[in-house]
Amino acid sequence: MADWVDACATNAIDNENLIRFDHGGRTFAIYRSPEDEYFCTDGMCTHEAIHLADGRVMNNTVECPKHNGTFDYKTGEALQSPVCVNLKTFPTKVEGDRVLIEI
Repeated sequence: MADWVDACATNAIDNENLIRFDHGGRTFAIYRSPEDEYFCTDGMCTHEAIHLADGRVMNNTVECPKHNGTFDYKTGEALQSPVCVNLKTFPTKVEGDRVLIEI
């Protein structure tokens, strides 16, 4: 059964940006959209296992810093090669000033 995990403070992520969150031996990426919504994906690119936390976030996408493959961080969909495998996404919610993810 999945558990809700306290990942970070809401103000830890700037609008249209992301942070890295490590938990239970896994790496996640948590995003804050321009609409002030929060999203979570696996934190490693599906192409060559590079941390997405160093990637560029723009227009609801994240670009891998190594080969510039692009994902939609809301859905996890791989949008631009060389990435062709979608990112796994995780439900998020805000309680008070905290962002929680369900893993």
